[in-house]
Amino acid sequence: MDLTDKQQQQLSLAKCARQRCNEWIFRDVPSDITIEVSGGSFSLHKFPLVSRSGRIRKLVAEHRDSDISRVELLNLPGGAEAFELAAKFCYGINFEITSTNVAQLCCVSDYLEMTEEFSKDNLGSRTEEYLESIVCKNLEMCVEVLQQCENLLPLADELRVVSRCIDAIASKACAEQIASSFSRLEYSSSGRLHMNRQAKSEGDWWIEDLSVLRVDLYQKVITAMKCRGVRPESIGASLVNYAQKELTKKSSLWNPSSQAKVDLLSGSNGHEKLVVETIVSLLPIEKLAVPITFLFGLLRSAVMLDCTISCRLDLERRIGSQLDIATLDDLLIPSFRHAGDTLFDVDTVHRILVNFSQQDDSEDDMDDASVFESDSPHSPSQTALFKVAKLVDNYLAEIAPDANLKLPKFMVIADVLPTHARTVHDGLYRAIDIYLKAHQNLSELDRKKLSKLIDFQKLSQEAGAHAAQNERLPLQSIVQVLYFEQIRLRNSLSCSYGDDDPKPTHQSWRISSGALSAAMSPRDNYASLRRENRELKLELARLRMRLNDLEKEHVCMKRDMEKSNSRKFMSSFSKKIGKLSFFGHSSSRGSSSPSKHSHRTDSKVIERTCASTE
Repeated sequence: MDLTDKQQQQLSLAKCARQRCNEWIFRDVPSDITIEVSGGSFSLHKFPLVSRSGRIRKLVAEHRDSDISRVELLNLPGGAEAFELAAKFCYGINFEITSTNVAQLCCVSDYLEMTEEFSKDNLGSRTEEYLESIVCKNLEMCVEVLQQCENLLPLADELRVVSRCIDAIASKACAEQIASSFSRLEYSSSGRLHMNRQAKSEGDWWIEDLSVLRVDLYQKVITAMKCRGVRPESIGASLVNYAQKELTKKSSLWNPSSQAKVDLLSGSNGHEKLVVETIVSLLPIEKLAVPITFLFGLLRSAVMLDCTISCRLDLERRIGSQLDIATLDDLLIPSFRHAGDTLFDVDTVHRILVNFSQQDDSEDDMDDASVFESDSPHSPSQTALFKVAKLVDNYLAEIAPDANLKLPKFMVIADVLPTHARTVHDGLYRAIDIYLKAHQNLSELDRKKLSKLIDFQKLSQEAGAHAAQNERLPLQSIVQVLYFEQIRLRNSLSCSYGDDDPKPTHQSWRISSGALSAAMSPRDNYASLRRENRELKLELARLRMRLNDLEKEHVCMKRDMEKSNSRKFMSSFSKKIGKLSFFGHSSSRGSSSPSKHSHRTDSKVIERTCASTE
């Protein structure tokens, strides 16, 4: 509603109020003062007004000599309609104070100074009593009063009408939830008291009532509820309901089309932008307080409405922390930039994946030793990693046919997750094959870069057979596929002979451990990789210690060479060579015991070194 419409509405209200005033004012005494309010005029009498209103009394007293007959009340809160009620009160005419007019009466009584100082039981005290004893004890009435306060700010805020209603709403909602929780308590078969999770909670009936508030007042109410301890799930449900009512007024915000997108970007979208930024700032910090689909919907709106960077980054961080429950449709965020850009917003998805990977790394650092060095089940973060890897592969396959999708953007999405996230590379191979098919003008160098993302040892038998005949792959990649397929065939043949020659089978498994990873469970596969890594670290530590021993012996030999003649030096050299054990054992029986003792000592030192390194 623009300024002209508001002025016309005020004039219409003033005219109606003036007509009603002529009905109830007594006419046997001629009026001696005219009050002008919001373009309307009221022909009244001084005595009833000055007996109740301190402001009108002062105006009349200031112009006593000139016998003032016309007074204009500028910026009177509530306009002519509110002044009519105040004038009725001055004339002693009864009317009902309700939740729809109490806020106006509070403000107009303050403006006209209708306090106990000028008259007993004045309008100010009457409205305060009604507000405290009636309105603040009823949540619905508090919401109605807040709606009326929208046009009375900032005076309604200064008179604490807004704050008292907000505190009452928060307290009432919290009390309702506590009562609802007690109603769901029941005794189990063992006689213990527990909460019935399946019973529907009826303490959130206020959610629908709050959706009628203006966004600034709604923000204050939700903030007060958080401070009072209202459940995050209830806060989240209220935010979802409010967003659906405010943002779906323009359906293109949640299901945008190209024409609607142009209209929104060129028109006024200040209200929708404010709503999105406010809702994001009110989101609970707890995970799963709101559905992840709702978070993606907010993110789409934030991108399209060009909300603040902090707003979008906050949404990306929240989505990244629970990306394992997202779906492919959630990730397909349309691109709202110029026409030459990709169909989907790949950059936003990349930032979400980076957030997920960083979170996974931090959790993995804390739980690494306890999870993968024992036989306990793998951590939730590891399970989430496998789910997200599958989701990313499906996303890559969906965006791969886009002709505007550049190779660096495709590769950065494919390579954002750690190497152990994919136990099978079939999904990644499928996505890369689709990209190669849609971008046939790629150079041979780019094809090689793209193929390096695939671990051909982790392809299933069907995917490996397809890759071996795929002419879109570089020749080097096809050779690798054929090589690993040959190793897999050799392993299967070796296993068919039973235990006749177990050693070659073990050696070939060490070579193609990645190829067998698809057949192993994720926990066993990762545990075996960890064991191999530990063995390599131990061997490296042994070699370093042997090298240190050789360096020390070299220094001693140089010192002996300088002090003794060649014959003594050769004798000393032969003895020292006999003491060294390059391979951890000695061929002579007499030196076997010291060698074993030295090996055990080295092993203990090596294990302590590896433990400190890890």
